[in-house]
This record gives sequence, C-alpha cells and structure tokens, in this order.
Amino acid sequence: MSDRPILTSNFGQPIPDNQNSVTAGPRGPVLLQDIHLVEKLAHFNRERVPERVVHAKGSGAYGTFRVTADITAYTRAKLFSELGKETPVFLRFSTVGGESGSADTERDPRGFAVKFYTEDGNWDMVGNNTPVFFIKDPLKFPDFIHTQKRNPQTHLKDANAKWDFWSLSPEALHQILILFSDRGTPDGFRFMHGFSSHTFSLINAAGERVWVKWHFKNKAGIKNLHPSEAGRLAGADPDYAQRDLFNAIDKGDFPKWRVCIQVMTETQAQQFRWNPFDLTKIWPHAEFPLIEVGELELNRNPQNYFAEVEQAALSPANIVDGMGFSPDKMLQGRLFAYNDAHRYRIGSNYAQLPVNAPQCPFHNYQRDGSMRFDGNGGAAPVYEPNSLDGSAEQAPGYAEPALALGEVSADRYSHAETEHDHYSQPAALFHLMDGSQQQLLIDNIAGSMAAVTQPGVVQRMLGHFEKVDPKLAAGIAAKLG
Repeated sequence: MSDRPILTSNFGQPIPDNQNSVTAGPRGPVLLQDIHLVEKLAHFNRERVPERVVHAKGSGAYGTFRVTADITAYTRAKLFSELGKETPVFLRFSTVGGESGSADTERDPRGFAVKFYTEDGNWDMVGNNTPVFFIKDPLKFPDFIHTQKRNPQTHLKDANAKWDFWSLSPEALHQILILFSDRGTPDGFRFMHGFSSHTFSLINAAGERVWVKWHFKNKAGIKNLHPSEAGRLAGADPDYAQRDLFNAIDKGDFPKWRVCIQVMTETQAQQFRWNPFDLTKIWPHAEFPLIEVGELELNRNPQNYFAEVEQAALSPANIVDGMGFSPDKMLQGRLFAYNDAHRYRIGSNYAQLPVNAPQCPFHNYQRDGSMRFDGNGGAAPVYEPNSLDGSAEQAPGYAEPALALGEVSADRYSHAETEHDHYSQPAALFHLMDGSQQQLLIDNIAGSMAAVTQPGVVQRMLGHFEKVDPKLAAGIAAKLG
C-alpha cells in the first residue's frame, strides 16, 4: 500500500483507475455510467469564472501592516490604536485594461488593492498606482472602459475610440500625462507607489470627521521600464511582474511601503479653491503634507492562485468603524459597482471564501444563495428586529456623524423618532367596522396569535392593540384566555 493519499471523487469515494474510462469492451464506446469521467469533464467545463471586466490580469501576496505613528487624534479605528500593532493584509496588484492573459508590462495604470483583516472586520483600500483618474463621474465609466477594450468589429485595440473619448473629456488630461510618462510602464509591482486616489474620511473617538487621502510610498524607490524594454518583455515574458513579485517574496526579499495620509478638515474642504473630492485632481503636498501612519510589508505568497488571487474580492465599500466615505462621485459609484461585480463573478456568498472572509467573528441575517457552505446560520433567527438571542445593532456606538450637504445632511433618520402616530388610522379603520366585522377581526387575529409561544410577544402586541382601541385588545385577550 502507498503512503500517498487515496484519490477520491468530490464525495469521498476512492477512485480505482484514473487512466482508463469504462467502455463496452476494449475498443467499445465509453459508457455514461463512468461517473468519475463525467464528474471530471463536467468540472473541467466549469473551471473558469468570468474574468474581471477591468483589472483582470493580477498578482497577489499576503503580508503585515504595522503602526509606526499615532493617528488616534483622527480615527478610532482599532487597527491604528497603538504603536507597533500589526494587522494581516492581502494585496492584489493588477493592470487595468488588459484581459487575464495580457502582458504585465503594457502601458496602463496599475491596481493597488489592500485588504486589512482587522478585529472590526475587513477594510479594503482599493486604489491605483496613480493619485488621480481619467474621469470624475461614474456615469462615464462604462463608456471609458469600452474605449480601452476592443473594437466590436475588428476585435483589436482601438486608438480612435481611446483618443476620441479623451479629446471629448478634457478632465482626463492629468491622468493622461501620468500614463504616458515613464510611470505608465512600471518595473513590475515591487517598485511603485499606491494611492487611494479617492478621498475618504476618518472619525475619531469624539465623533469628529476629517477628510483623508491614503498614500503607500514604496520604500525601495520607483523603478520604471523604458518603452522599448516594456515592449520586449511583453513578448518575451508577458508574466514579468507576476514572476518578479513571486520570486522576490519566495527568496525573502520582501517589498515594503510607508503608509501615509493627507488630512483636510471639513472647514478647509468647504473653503478650498476647487472641489477637494474631484478624482481628477490631487491635494497639494505643500498645503496638506504626508503624515506617516505605518509600514506595509509583503512576506508570503499564496498557495493557490485561483483560490487566493482570482477569487479575491476587494471593494472600497468595505470600511471599518472609525472610517467613512466622502462625496466623491466616482467613489459613490464604486461603492455599488464593486460588490455587484463580485456577486456576478463568483456568487452571492463570495464573502465567505477564505481569502475574503474576515478573521474576526461576524454575524448577520443573510441566508441561503448559491454555494452557501458555512452552516447558513444554523438554527439562529433569520430576521431582525427580534426578541430572541440574535445579533443586534450597535448604534450609536459605531455611527458616523452626520455629513452636512448644504441645506440637508446625510444621516440615518429614525422613523421611530420622527413618526410617532402608528395608531390613529388603524383606530379609524376599526371604528368603520360594524360589530360583526369587529368580532370577525378579533377572532382572526386571536386564531393566528394562538400559535405564538415566544414569551412576551403576545403581551407586547396586545399593548399595541390597546392603543388602537381598548375593545380590540380586550377582545383578543379574552379569546386567548
């Protein structure tokens, strides 16, 4: 007997022969009863998930973020709570416009997306290697990406579409100049900066908000490729950046970034000379200098590319307590689009996949859906509010302060506090009924409530009926004994 593991089917049955199909005689046709063959072929046909529409070609690695400076004056987020504190991370690099088999050295922005596995849930800093972008309104994003893809007739990259769109979108000029500088062809992924590009917010323990931009400054410096070398590598080694990153980490040459923020107060934002939430513009460093936060190091390669890089799902919508969003229009569009793309690509329960799942306890009332594999909440309640032992909201402890937007503020407005009258119209309806209709109503409600066994529910409901009309409550109570 071999000491190697026994080959089995997906359901654990040992496979006696993985070299020869079941046939009708030595030269006969293959039989459908060869379930092992059917399973292998059926799974093989389904091995690919849809590639990302943008950022399809990517590489990833794990590492650690360590706090090196105190920013608790700006945020109550626990991952920044003390000097030296470490948080595990996953970082996915990518090109933007190319397909999954395209060359790593093409002239393109590079995605720079970091997942922080914090004790308060996952924070995803999903940015690029440039501090700005081509457009400032999400309505233009599908059109812009179409210009970077292939012509619908020739199926070739289309310079006409690209430059036609840009000529009609002058807001793209800042990013165009960066893209066609030497930074448009970075030397792999290890020697470039990362930026949130968008403005986010930080919220401190006193509930005070500041606006921030995140910067990841490469500690080894910037290295870029000459266009001729980038072109040569595109043909000779299209996976150049993936190979360089994997091999460097494998031999212990760990890439590092200095993590910094720019900070702008709400008052400064209101008085600033241009829209500080405009994604096509930076904040001048002379006015808003970089403030160090910590150091990020990549030090572990994935064990399986598909499971840990292709299925990695990062989204700017994933923030933690002590952080917030901003009125950046492009950011607001991404908050919807990214998670929706993940649901389409890898399923409604993509957040349970190991690379995406938080490393802290998590509880919610989302149930069912394709590929649910975590127990589906067991016997716990499936609705909220409830008077059982289900998870409960933590407001106001984790609530953001209201965001002033001129004459209105963005906030969660409680209908329970602003709309108190839940009883006068039900009372009017009850009083429109004649005696027999009222009695039928009482009988029907009591008949349904007779099945209630949860303590306190009947008494709580009778209290509401009492406020509609005492006769209604008394009638139901009498029927219930």
